Amino acid sequence: MTRTVKLVALLGISILPLWGNAQSKTTNPPNWYNLDFETDGVHGISTEKAYELLTGRESTPVVVGVLDGGIDYKHEDLKDVMWTNAKETMGNGKDDDGNGYVDDVHGWNFMGNANGENVQYDNLEITRLIRIYEPKYISVLPSTPLSEAERREFVAYQKMISEYTSKLDQANFGNLNYGRLKEEIDIAIKKIGKDIIEITKADLDAYKPNTDRQKMAIRMTKRELSDEKSFEDFYKELEEGVKYFRAQVDYHLNKNYDPRHIVGDNYEDASERFYGNADIKGPDAEHGTHVAGIIGAKRHNGIGIDGVADNVQIMGVRVVPDGDERDKDVANGIRYAVDNGAKVINMSFGKGYVFNKKTVDEAIKYAEEKDVLMVHAAGNDAKDIDIVKNYPTKYYTDSLNAVLGEASNWITVGATSSGLDGDLLAEFSNFGYRSVDVFAPGVKINSTMPGSTYKEQNGTSMAAPVVSGLAAVLRSYYPELTAKEVKDIILKSVTKVDERVKIKVDGSTKKVYLDEISVSGGIVNAKAAIEEADQHIGKKK
Repeated sequence: MTRTVKLVALLGISILPLWGNAQSKTTNPPNWYNLDFETDGVHGISTEKAYELLTGRESTPVVVGVLDGGIDYKHEDLKDVMWTNAKETMGNGKDDDGNGYVDDVHGWNFMGNANGENVQYDNLEITRLIRIYEPKYISVLPSTPLSEAERREFVAYQKMISEYTSKLDQANFGNLNYGRLKEEIDIAIKKIGKDIIEITKADLDAYKPNTDRQKMAIRMTKRELSDEKSFEDFYKELEEGVKYFRAQVDYHLNKNYDPRHIVGDNYEDASERFYGNADIKGPDAEHGTHVAGIIGAKRHNGIGIDGVADNVQIMGVRVVPDGDERDKDVANGIRYAVDNGAKVINMSFGKGYVFNKKTVDEAIKYAEEKDVLMVHAAGNDAKDIDIVKNYPTKYYTDSLNAVLGEASNWITVGATSSGLDGDLLAEFSNFGYRSVDVFAPGVKINSTMPGSTYKEQNGTSMAAPVVSGLAAVLRSYYPELTAKEVKDIILKSVTKVDERVKIKVDGSTKKVYLDEISVSGGIVNAKAAIEEADQHIGKKK
């Protein structure tokens, strides 16, 4: 799963704290992504105004498949909106409905085995590909005779090695220095003698470091604190940083680590469908739970948050580890969701390399044939994905990566913030004149987390479910609309912003209009989408 991080100077070196962006300093209403610009002054998607137009209308339940890392289906704000397979009896160890999946009451987990063991960490795809190609090409010289296909593989392998080495150096650097920083801060916490919740900037001012390294650590910590950011907030980010880089070194980039034996499938057989278990929560359900809440957390129940969709059933499909998802699992996840009634599929994940694109393409075509809408996050590398690929994609390709067609049932979503003018585009968001279809709110999005808790998160991972929620609303109130029609309505009804936004190109900042970096040139708008759907249905009649 791609994540954006940002370089800063820390302890005299450059390391990578997670999600440190200036836009996150803006204070927003917790529900800002559902609000309206004219009424509320933030570029939400006007969800509440859309429901004013829908007052008194009937709707039908819509199943949204959430392909992700796991969902806490017992969350107080999600338990009433989870999809339930009525033909399956939980916990009896039988495949009651004969669909090939035992006890799949709320969905399926393609990263586990029948004994209940689950994969938590996995490699990046680049690591897995190098593990495949290295034995064949590590000793190859430019003069070594190779076939045309082998030459292409060799060139790709050399590119991978260069990128992999850079990633590994960065990860080792971050792992070492985040670990050192946390050690110094832990020493200071112990000497201050307070819980992290209670520590203030005044406590740090009064603290007397006894080493140069500790002085630098305290200086850096104080620089990070503000009215919006407490010591507790800083320390939690520090812990996330330690966890992130440790996972990079130990799992993501470790060529000797391969957890697939846990699943027990024949990984080389991409046609294999029936493996895994019914544990849709898994060992780490933070990301998927947050995504699910944005789509459909129970509206107006007096607790938590309000999701976008008001008549939705969330189907959990676990295919994303802490690391890069595997194409076989993604393809099977799509097919499972389609076969079990999903009309919208949210995919808040992506990676820079692909192992078996054909298998995923075939699954997307299957969803297209079955009239299921796919919504995919654009990725968080602040890159132009017309050039730098982020898989899976809406483009069908051949073995030489030549484009053969485009999925008509696919929406790629970039992220915006509540900032105005140049700060509107989330600074981490990928973009692309042809490859990104729309933008949606993706900064400081408050949503559900495991254990019936809530938290703000940033990412195109948060923007995609905003669009999936809107798609679910359209398919719920206008069940006669096809997936392609829903997509067209969403793209046609966007809010156009007549201001240029900032992007980074080749290391320098450039200002562009949204219609220069996306297909639709705007931010999704639920109210306008309802109005457009009404017109569209009128035309059809």
